[in-house]
Amino acid sequence: MRARYGIPLTLTALGAACAGYATLVEPRSFRLRRVTVPVLPRGMQSLRVLQISDVHMVSGQRKKQRWLRSLAGLHPDFVINTGDNLSDPEAVPELLDALGPLMDFPGAYVFGSNDYYGPKPRNPARYLLEKASGRHGLNGNAPAVAAVHNPWEGMRDAFDTAGWIGLSNTRGRLKLAGGEEIALTGLDDPHIKRDRYSAVIGGPERDADLSLALVHAPYLRSLDAFTADGYPLILAGHTHGGQLCVPFYGALVTNCDLDTDRVKGLSTHFAGGNRAYLHVSAGCGANRYTPVRFACPPEATLLTLTARD
Repeated sequence: MRARYGIPLTLTALGAACAGYATLVEPRSFRLRRVTVPVLPRGMQSLRVLQISDVHMVSGQRKKQRWLRSLAGLHPDFVINTGDNLSDPEAVPELLDALGPLMDFPGAYVFGSNDYYGPKPRNPARYLLEKASGRHGLNGNAPAVAAVHNPWEGMRDAFDTAGWIGLSNTRGRLKLAGGEEIALTGLDDPHIKRDRYSAVIGGPERDADLSLALVHAPYLRSLDAFTADGYPLILAGHTHGGQLCVPFYGALVTNCDLDTDRVKGLSTHFAGGNRAYLHVSAGCGANRYTPVRFACPPEATLLTLTARD
């Protein structure tokens, strides 16, 4: 009798332990990843870029807020925010307080769908079912009708007042403390079809020390356009690194049309005879209605940009 019920009970206990870990432990196990990318002109001194993404702030997330504030101790040369800052319309003041120390550094940002629209309750099991149906992950592919509108305007105004550059289908420049000029080209979120590449077409700015491309969701149409135009590095977020991953296997979905092999971290992209580095942040949060992570800890990334060989 013990053998008959032992295996099911063991599996039940293991499943409960995994669910508890994915809900209570890993989403609060914040990490800093360090990546080196050789994209600077020969002879140029290295630059350190802090990328934060997919904060999905919910009011009361004190540990996340403390961790975000602590990142200012890295003293990056500039900060890139690749969107989806909110998962709670009431959390804007807490988000701005958490990011306040980082806004003392030069920075730029693009928005994602969850900056504009609040999330809606969904069955987390649909995460896996949508993979089989060809749909994309936890959020679908467009804002729902009658979606909650987040107060993104106040967040935008605070970023702009701090000197961060908004890059929704536009270009901008950062002047760094060392005198370097970084040209930036950004798109609004392709996940909700707000991207307008025709507004920024033309490629890198040759009189800048470096040109970078930013987009929240790394859809192939955006990556292809940036790469074909000659950008050496594209920064993105949105995927949550797969969010629910299988140990020793990896991500099951990317929540866009990017392949799972490039769901997070540094990779390369080819289009139009050109090659670009692509860095996708796994982000440091999750939709408030699917607050789970497994084998994919929340993160920010410190990218050290070095001279090309």
